[in-house]
Amino acid sequence: MARVSTRSIGSKRPKATADTTGSASTAKTKAELGIGFTGGVIGGLLGGGSGVFYVPALEKVAALSRPSLHGTAGAANIAVTGVGAATFALAGGSIDFRAGMGLVVGATLGAFLGAKLILRIPHRFLRWLFVTILLATGAKLLLDAAGVGSLRGATIVPPSLIANLWFTVPTSLVLGFIIGAWAAGMGLGGGLLAVPVLMVLYGADLPTAEGTSLLMFFPNAIVGTVVHARQGTADKRLGVILNIGALPGAIVGALAALALDVRVLSIVFAAFALLVAVREMYRMHRTRGETRAAADSMSSDKRLNEE
Repeated sequence: MARVSTRSIGSKRPKATADTTGSASTAKTKAELGIGFTGGVIGGLLGGGSGVFYVPALEKVAALSRPSLHGTAGAANIAVTGVGAATFALAGGSIDFRAGMGLVVGATLGAFLGAKLILRIPHRFLRWLFVTILLATGAKLLLDAAGVGSLRGATIVPPSLIANLWFTVPTSLVLGFIIGAWAAGMGLGGGLLAVPVLMVLYGADLPTAEGTSLLMFFPNAIVGTVVHARQGTADKRLGVILNIGALPGAIVGALAALALDVRVLSIVFAAFALLVAVREMYRMHRTRGETRAAADSMSSDKRLNEE
């Protein structure tokens, strides 16, 4: 009887361990789907910017290097941009194809460059560049909401020049390439650049700029993901799960963007960008303090050992 009892107890332990592991895995997958959905809502609502949420959120659930965080965030943008752009087009929103197609081509070409460059750029520089983009975008859109900027489609370029394809095509190709390289390399910030560019240079209103931005980054996200996957700077499993969660989220976000007043939408965009920028600066300051403390501790230990 004692032998039977021992076998019985021993046979239950692996099952309990498997149940615990399965529960933890399920909880992690649900968290990842939730991150994907939230990023989809943000991207659909703001015409991009989902990576601004994805990168810090993924740091909490995945042990990835900084380049892999950005690469995986970029992979998650496939559903956000594709579904978001389609929702804008089908639900009554407008897309600026005149400037948008040049941006699409330029951004797709830029994706090849950006994903490769990120491996050669210092992580601290990437984070400061990220913060700078967020601060500039937030400040600009707050000015727009206050009636100072281009909220209603005012542009610094004369309308006659915008109508000229000899201006629109080359400028949109060049700007698309630069923004596309940035977006593919960082996995974020592309929409935060493209939306203001479309408003200031091409006279688009905010909802049109958002829809065009999403269209612009759909092929860019695909190309960037392929490059990141080949060089090992993207988590494929996590990218798939994030995209599944982002599908319904992008639809919800795009529909909300079309329903909101333009001024309210601008304030939401600005508040989100500035909040993330402040949070990122705080984290960099804290990390720097911890690094200094660790260096001082090592230096002190070394002196004690020498004595």
